[in-house]
Amino acid sequence: MKLSESWLREWVNPRLTHEELCHTLTMAGLEVEELVPAAEYFTGIVIGEVLTVEKHPEADRLHVCEVDIGEPDTLKIVCGASNVKAGMKVPVARVNAILPDKTIINLTPIRGITSQGMLCSARELGLAEESQGLWEFPHDAPIGQDIRVYLNLDDYVIDISITPNRGDCLSVRGMAREIAALTGSPLNEVTFKKPVPSTEERLPIAIEAKSACPHYVGRVIHGVKADAPTPTWLKERLRRSGIRSISPIVDVTNYVMLELGQPMHAFDLDTIKQGIVVRQSRSGEKIALLDGSEKDLDSETLIIADHERPLAIAGVMGGMDSSVTLLTRSILLESAYFSPQVIARQRQYYNLNSDSAYRFERGVDPAIQQEAIERATQLILEIAGGNAGPLINEMSKAYLPKERMITLAPEKIARVLGITISEKEIENIFNLLSFTWKREKENWLVHVPSYRFDLSIPEDLIEEVARLYGYDNIPTHTMKTELRVISAAENTPDSHELRQALSDQGFHEIISYSFVEKRLQALLDPQETPREIANPITADMTVMRTNLWPGLVSAFLYNKSRQQHRVRLFELGTCFVTRGKEILQQPRLGGLLAGFACPEQWGEPARAADFYDLKGHIENLISLCYPHAEVTFTSETHPALHPGQTAGIYYQEQQIGIMGAFHPSVLQALDVSESVFVFELDLNLLNKPVLSRFHEISKYPEIRRDLAILVNQTIPSKDIQDTIKGVAGDWLKDVFIFDVYQGKGIPPGLKSIALALILQHSTRTLVDDEVSALMERVIMALKGQLGAELRS
Repeated sequence: MKLSESWLREWVNPRLTHEELCHTLTMAGLEVEELVPAAEYFTGIVIGEVLTVEKHPEADRLHVCEVDIGEPDTLKIVCGASNVKAGMKVPVARVNAILPDKTIINLTPIRGITSQGMLCSARELGLAEESQGLWEFPHDAPIGQDIRVYLNLDDYVIDISITPNRGDCLSVRGMAREIAALTGSPLNEVTFKKPVPSTEERLPIAIEAKSACPHYVGRVIHGVKADAPTPTWLKERLRRSGIRSISPIVDVTNYVMLELGQPMHAFDLDTIKQGIVVRQSRSGEKIALLDGSEKDLDSETLIIADHERPLAIAGVMGGMDSSVTLLTRSILLESAYFSPQVIARQRQYYNLNSDSAYRFERGVDPAIQQEAIERATQLILEIAGGNAGPLINEMSKAYLPKERMITLAPEKIARVLGITISEKEIENIFNLLSFTWKREKENWLVHVPSYRFDLSIPEDLIEEVARLYGYDNIPTHTMKTELRVISAAENTPDSHELRQALSDQGFHEIISYSFVEKRLQALLDPQETPREIANPITADMTVMRTNLWPGLVSAFLYNKSRQQHRVRLFELGTCFVTRGKEILQQPRLGGLLAGFACPEQWGEPARAADFYDLKGHIENLISLCYPHAEVTFTSETHPALHPGQTAGIYYQEQQIGIMGAFHPSVLQALDVSESVFVFELDLNLLNKPVLSRFHEISKYPEIRRDLAILVNQTIPSKDIQDTIKGVAGDWLKDVFIFDVYQGKGIPPGLKSIALALILQHSTRTLVDDEVSALMERVIMALKGQLGAELRS
């Protein structure tokens, strides 16, 4: 939030420089992000009055103006602005003046006439982004006065980062309260005379959604001049707070919002039919908003309506049809309290942002609605004139926030903060914060002001004590504790080892949100119904993920669009699976493989990664958890994966994961032409790593025997290896396939597989007769169990 320092010091003026003031705020938890001058540097600009305007004799679009700047001699200035006229008061750059863009004003001949200065627009002085000609000052502006003095431009703008819980600080009054409490300086509340109603006209107001809007105050004002000029002082305060001046009525509502913290809205009274109704919208209703958008309303939106149509999305944005224009002559002024949860929901749902919604969803003081409308009425009558009617006050006290009393024990402060603060000092802090309190036995019973809706438990009060006591005054203590190394149990999952294993294989770890896009989640896991988020962060984060693939796919697409042709990613995270009314939180490990199998190089031809590359990586990974166990890969189906390239990963007949290539329809939806392979493992089923056990390497020689067989092409190679392992026993150290052939010389429906058997005894040398007998048993087992034939 941006604030003018001079405006702030009208409310509270501590004896601190602006740097010291910013440091004090930052150390109290209100971080000052920036301190900048209210205007860029320029000099030599004064207020002048245009006495005469004549056409330039040599240029149709130029004028020759006689300008009075309060000196004996008037200036002759050539000006091309279309709005220049006699009698107006404008900024005048004298000779030798320096503009914000470093331009120095000199005596300049323009089409034969020497210009003795320059008439300026607000944009040329760096005080507006756009200008429609010269900047016209009020008629009472003092001629000859430096405009830096007139506009108080030697001011600073403080940009403060307000945390979401401190909505009470989103105003000059709120920040002034904080500064007064932090520095002990007196708070100067702005006083104004409440306007006396000059008419009795009221507009019927009904509140149907009382829980969402428990307090609504309105007032009719007739005879306003909506085209009257907004005073320069008010425009400047809005500008320094980052708000553009629009019209006097709108400017006043914005000013009161900045001053007191109460968002307000004004309706063109002539557009309202029969009265105001605060209600829930009806499905099918539409509204055209001030930002130019049109919204289709659902049945859960709180709206301000008349008896025919919606006029505004409550607390967020007004409608275009009922907005105040320069032709408006009668208005309905609105000041209301809305439920923060309601405003947050509809701002998010309709993807709208406004200063009002920003404050309402963080919380607005439920006790200032009437004061705010009185202040706005007073300013409107002064600036735009008119006749104000009486207040129309609708309130449902049962739905307003309840007063809060918090009991705080002195010993709890010492226990939480680690220091002892005297009770007298704590009570002084309560007084500085305008907390009313009393002692109840040994404890304090503290009444929390209505504007401090962030305080509800004793720890909140302790934080306030620490802030005002000063974090710098809390001594630093070295933490002391007994540190013991506790050995990890064998059944504890070690994610570091898993991460390291994947990293060693060229994978990069990602961390993604648990909230994902609903459409992408449905594409990648259509068999699960994800849990929707009631208040999503963005429109792309609406459901809880049921697997890790959405995050991996998003990261893959991001990298692919940046010409990364070899992508290997993995993530460890929690997935949220709904089972009945229960949501299961399952820790999983997921990975993605796409692009080239190996980094591009000269010594090996480039080839695309395939199913078996991924399978090899998974086998290396799983060997950490099951070094000597049999982990099997069995054909599976998954709606997001290719039916011919999907495998379930099993350990002891229990599925621990799945892997495969994305289905062509998924790739088409993702606009990807290459194959993409993914896997996912259940970490709860990978939590039985076996500690490494070492044994002596046999000193006796290995014997290799090669075996070539013909077998039905549908028989998996793993079944062949398992059959051999079951017969060969402990002598078999390894069995692997080194050749597979189908084609000429091989009968249809069969395949030729060549295997190597590595045999070794741990205590002696194997002899040929033993090896030959073992090979015979292997051949008989392959023939009997799989129908294999020895290939000659």
